[in-house]
Amino acid sequence: MQIAVLTFDGFNELDSFIAAAILNRVKAKGWKAHITSPAAEVTSMNGITVRRQQPLEFAREADAVIIGSGVKTREIVADAALLARIKLDPSRQLIGAQCSGTLVLAKLGLIGDLPACTDLTTKPWVIEAGVRVLDAPFVAHGKVATAGGCLSSQYLAGWTIARGGSLEDMQAAIHYVAPVGEKTETVERVTAVISPFLAQARAARAG
Repeated sequence: MQIAVLTFDGFNELDSFIAAAILNRVKAKGWKAHITSPAAEVTSMNGITVRRQQPLEFAREADAVIIGSGVKTREIVADAALLARIKLDPSRQLIGAQCSGTLVLAKLGLIGDLPACTDLTTKPWVIEAGVRVLDAPFVAHGKVATAGGCLSSQYLAGWTIARGGSLEDMQAAIHYVAPVGEKTETVERVTAVISPFLAQARAARAG
C-alpha cells in the first residue's frame, strides 16, 4: 500500500506527520506513506522546512491519499493550475482529508452533497463551498473520509489501515503510538469511532 500524504506550503505539522507516522507502522507489510508536495521543499505554518518524498503527481498512482491542512489552503484551492495536478479516483483509491484538507476535497468535487468533517476555523469556508459540516471528528462515505481537528489524524490513519489492511493492523499501529497507561482505551476509542464506517463498507461489498 503506497500512500500520498499531500503536504502544501504552510502545512500543519500535526496533520502530515502524525498520519504518516501511524501509516508507516505497517511498513513490515509493504506500506509506505510519502510526504507528497507540489514543490521540492515546503515550509510548515511554524517554519519547519521539509523536502518532499514524492511530487504531487504521485497522488495519481498511490493506493491511498491523505490531504492535510495548512494556513494557505484557501490560496491552494484558488489556484486552478495546482488543483488540476491533483488527479484522484475514489473508485480505486482510499481518500482522506483532515481539517482544511476537506476544503480541497470539496473543490475537487469529491464530497458532493455528503456531510463532512473539518476543523472549526475551516468550517465556514467548507459550508460556503456547499458542504454540510458535521459536529464530529470523523466520517466516511465509501472510500472517501474526512476528519476534523489536529489529533483526528489517528482516526484518518486508523481508517486507512483498517480499510486497506485489517482491523488488527490498525489496532496494532494505534497501540504502538498511544500514550503509556492509555493504550487500551485509545485503541478502543479509535476502533469505536471508525468501526461504523467499516461495517458500512463491508455491507456495501456484500450487497
